[in-house]
Amino acid sequence: MNPRSVSLELLKRYNVPGPRYTSYPTAPVWKEDFTSSDYERVLRESGSAPEPAPLSLYVHLPFCEKLCYFCGCTVVITGTQHALESAYLDRLENEIDWVADRAGTGRPVVQFHLGGGTPTYFTPERLTRLGRKFRDRFVFAPDAEIGVEVDPRVTTRDHLLTLARLGFNRLSMGVQDFEPRVQVAINRVQPYEETRRLVEEARALGFHSINMDLIFGLPFQTAESFSATIDKVLAIGPDRLAVYSYANVPWMKKHQNVLQPHLPDERTKFEIFRTALERFTDAGFEYIGMDHFARPSDELARARADRTLHRNFQGYTTKAGTDLVGFGMSAIGGIGRSYVQNRRDLGPYQQAVAAGGAATFRGFHLTEDDVLRRTVIQNLLCHGVVVKKEIEAAHGIAFDRYFADALGRLEPCAADGLVLLEPEAVRATPLGRVFLRNLAMPFDAYLAAAPEKPVFSRTL
Repeated sequence: MNPRSVSLELLKRYNVPGPRYTSYPTAPVWKEDFTSSDYERVLRESGSAPEPAPLSLYVHLPFCEKLCYFCGCTVVITGTQHALESAYLDRLENEIDWVADRAGTGRPVVQFHLGGGTPTYFTPERLTRLGRKFRDRFVFAPDAEIGVEVDPRVTTRDHLLTLARLGFNRLSMGVQDFEPRVQVAINRVQPYEETRRLVEEARALGFHSINMDLIFGLPFQTAESFSATIDKVLAIGPDRLAVYSYANVPWMKKHQNVLQPHLPDERTKFEIFRTALERFTDAGFEYIGMDHFARPSDELARARADRTLHRNFQGYTTKAGTDLVGFGMSAIGGIGRSYVQNRRDLGPYQQAVAAGGAATFRGFHLTEDDVLRRTVIQNLLCHGVVVKKEIEAAHGIAFDRYFADALGRLEPCAADGLVLLEPEAVRATPLGRVFLRNLAMPFDAYLAAAPEKPVFSRTL
């Protein structure tokens, strides 16, 4: 079975609210009694281990000049007044020092990412200040992956020159859709020529990997209009693509209510995704899973083939086995068997860091069962297969007995052609790779106790 043959009945059956599994357990079950003292202990323990894990650093720069109506991120909208930049950088530098003093010395940074918000909202001079601060306090591996999200509408050549000098080698840029009617509806007018020119400048400056983000399920989109956007994207020639399903969560992000009257219906939205899947794979991209596509020569595709692909709060990554440390308002980290998150509002974040160096608001310590289930869910989402004997050897369980309930819940998925329940493995079919979130959910021990109010977006 392939995506073209999906019936509306099957689509309705599986297009249900569910986690994206950038972590397990997912953030809604984390505990608010996890304090900065807990965070400090976790950092010190990770840094003093016999063989400390390499570091992956994420920095949240939350500011944007304008609100995109589809946005589900934690952002601060300022207009053209950038008066908040300097004070935010002051607090970031405090937090960097606090973490660096506790995380251990000499641990190589193998991944570094600036996300937002709009990182290029910050001036080149302030980005230089931030980059130098991290270089002063941490040791970057020679082959570190150093990436940044950019908005072509506000990113200048000076921004690109600055980022190149700081060692950035990957760019990720939002496109969403090039159709003018869609851009007006989502309050993000971004001309094609402007985006193409930015990519050409980045290539000339040596950025060796460029990712583009698209979103399907936005107002006024059709399969035909999105195919025209795909034509333009292919003409630009990115190395990776993230084609996200629009996460419509107006109970969490009230500004999304303005989009509701014009959203495509369920079948149309799936046809848009199917069009993207066919067009990009026909153009030579490999479907990594869920939202991501990459050239076969890209390390993401190679990692999927050799089953070293990993998933964290930034999505798919080749940097497994790292401790992820988050900096900035709302930033999330995953260190050893613990998760930690900073305060989500600007004022409380800055006040907490100014007072004590950290702004921890919640976190979670994983149990043995959590670690086991995290491994199973990671394997499904990253590799499309769970090899039972590998799980049994690593965790000392009998897979079929331990996960009898989950395997039972997967039987309808098997009957619908999404998964093969083999004696040796649980294996997603080509169609099942479209529904990976659904295949992971039976292994989630916390879903049954999820709160009554909506928490998750739909799986497609």
